[in-house]
Amino acid sequence: MKIIVTGSLGNISLPLTEILIARGHAVTVISSDAQKQAAIKKTGATPAIGSISDVRFLTDTFTGADAVYAMIPLSFTEPDMGAYLRRISQNYVQALKEAGTKRVVLLSGWAADLVKAENAEHVFDGLNASITIMRPAAFYTNFYQSIDLIRGKGLMGKMLALRYYGLGALLTGKTGLLMGNYGGDDRIVFVSPKDIADAVAEELLLLPKEKTIRYVGSEEMTCNEAAKIIGSAVGKPWLKWVLLSEKQMLQGLKMAKVPEKLAETLVEMQAVMHSGKTLENFHRNRPKMGKVKLADFAQEFARAYHKK
Repeated sequence: MKIIVTGSLGNISLPLTEILIARGHAVTVISSDAQKQAAIKKTGATPAIGSISDVRFLTDTFTGADAVYAMIPLSFTEPDMGAYLRRISQNYVQALKEAGTKRVVLLSGWAADLVKAENAEHVFDGLNASITIMRPAAFYTNFYQSIDLIRGKGLMGKMLALRYYGLGALLTGKTGLLMGNYGGDDRIVFVSPKDIADAVAEELLLLPKEKTIRYVGSEEMTCNEAAKIIGSAVGKPWLKWVLLSEKQMLQGLKMAKVPEKLAETLVEMQAVMHSGKTLENFHRNRPKMGKVKLADFAQEFARAYHKK
């Protein structure tokens, strides 16, 4: 099969490309970075350098393909996440229609149907193609965004340690934490990008007559259990995941200069995870769990954490 993979050599797209190449498929990888051409060729795939904002480029690249894996990279600089997701989705749909692509696997998220601003799945409804929506749970790789919080360095790190661990912990150097408006004893499903890649690779070879939705997860646990696994791997077994109010989380994101609409969307996403609705939907669909456990990822995370 001739398969198009979007997402350059990202956390999902790289292992997906490697899986597809190993199985004998002809793969073209779309990337906006010309410097990635050599790395893409090294996998055995063909690079297509261009922007997913360019409908003509997408159409030309999709033409003749048997299947397309479509993903929209999150942008923390876009002021309106919903408008951005809909805009890129419309680009994909126009290009897929013009190219006549018959199989599409779209990366979404397990909160997409619960957060209005995040949901662009409906944009693909009018497409005359076999469509599968992938709804992965909370990515293991999201922990990389919290490395500075886990390190707990500087004045802010000491202030947070004093507030959430107490003076004794601060005096003994027990700093670092995770936080969000989901956390604590909230039960969450986490997922490895490698397990998502495996699931996408399976779906690309299928051709269901009706739109299908597939949830993907690797391991379920409480946020504090996850914090202990990550903390133990980096030498901080005391690490906890502090549950903030929505107001506190929104204030924190604004202090971090996150655009207001984007901050509101992120808070809403975490709120539905705290509510348990995402977990209910996940279990209702009874997906098979992946192979990569958080303890496996924690070793990879620890290497990045300790790298200077």
